[in-house]
Amino acid sequence: MTPQETPPQATLWRATVLTLFPDMFPGPLGVSLAGKALATGLWTLEARDIRASATDKHRSVDDTPAGGGPGMVLRADVLAAAIDAAGIAPDRPRLLMSPRGRPLTQTHVAELAAGPGPLIVCGRFEGIDQRVIEARGLEEVSIGDYVLSGGEIAAMALIDACVRLLPGVMGKLASGTEETFSEGLLEYPQYTRPQEFEGRQIPEILISGDHAKVAAWRLAQSEALTAARRPDLWARKAGQKAAPRGTKNKTDG
Repeated sequence: MTPQETPPQATLWRATVLTLFPDMFPGPLGVSLAGKALATGLWTLEARDIRASATDKHRSVDDTPAGGGPGMVLRADVLAAAIDAAGIAPDRPRLLMSPRGRPLTQTHVAELAAGPGPLIVCGRFEGIDQRVIEARGLEEVSIGDYVLSGGEIAAMALIDACVRLLPGVMGKLASGTEETFSEGLLEYPQYTRPQEFEGRQIPEILISGDHAKVAAWRLAQSEALTAARRPDLWARKAGQKAAPRGTKNKTDG
């Protein structure tokens, strides 16, 4: 079984989200593939309000940074209480969406999808107290080299990527495995009817009926696109900086 394949699960996959804005969920996760799967019970979503674990009359969750500086920091005691109240089983990953975290990859997504489902902490303000990251064993995960207003959108992206790999969610298993990043390459260009669009034809090889040639063409295109747009992925895939077998596709600028 490859890292991209998700085995049958004995228990229902669950995403537990800790956030200051639980009303943001399910949001986009309530429509399309993820939404249909949620409605039919293929996975479950629980959005818990961090503020419910605040103990003072103002329900304060943040304070000024130690050592000075701009913004506010999410308090360790409040977030730790929220994590503890969620009652997460020891085998479930505990994630913190953070721009300084480990980059999220398709391999990591597949690992998460194959498990029981994560607890995801959505940060806000200037960040969260480092002590709760250490004390509660939070794994920091990033969806890209940029900063969002909070971790909610990043959490939705991670959950959506996982849900589409769950058994029964996608109509065709190959749809989840024969696509960008699944084999360490960017996906090849896709075409459909009409055969001609504004003078541009579908590549003849794709309508030739020769499956071997189609597969070879797609691989060459994937390699060419990966080398041109993501040399980091190409170097990792090839093991060295080498020219791809295909040529740069016209869709690349």
